[in-house]
Amino acid sequence: MKLRIKGNTIRIRLTKPEVEYFGKEGFIEEKTDFGENVFTYTLKTTERGEQLSAEFSNGTITMFIPKPLAEEWTNSEKVGYESEMATKSGKKLFLLLEKDYKCLDTIAEDQSDNYENPLVIKNKNLLNAR
Repeated sequence: MKLRIKGNTIRIRLTKPEVEYFGKEGFIEEKTDFGENVFTYTLKTTERGEQLSAEFSNGTITMFIPKPLAEEWTNSEKVGYESEMATKSGKKLFLLLEKDYKCLDTIAEDQSDNYENPLVIKNKNLLNAR
């Protein structure tokens, strides 16, 4: 599971095995150990609401996805969901949950568990049609 934070935007991406695990368990967690402190981020299903929501408490970011959306996401080709959440300070927090696709560029990171990038599949189909 990958976490990207920029300003008031939080994006979580899951690989194929992580999506499968999340689909069965309704929960997935990742930790970064800084020695004296551990930073945790999680994705959980919820019975409340109709869109993504999140909270930050005790060094943990938790993104919640309503159970019906989670079931659709884990059992379909749907890439992900996005939503805006109003904060208590009156600002907006943008949330994005996605399946993790293989990058188009060559990088050192192991991407063997990622989803095939639709652009690669489309280009292969175009080449085969010629």
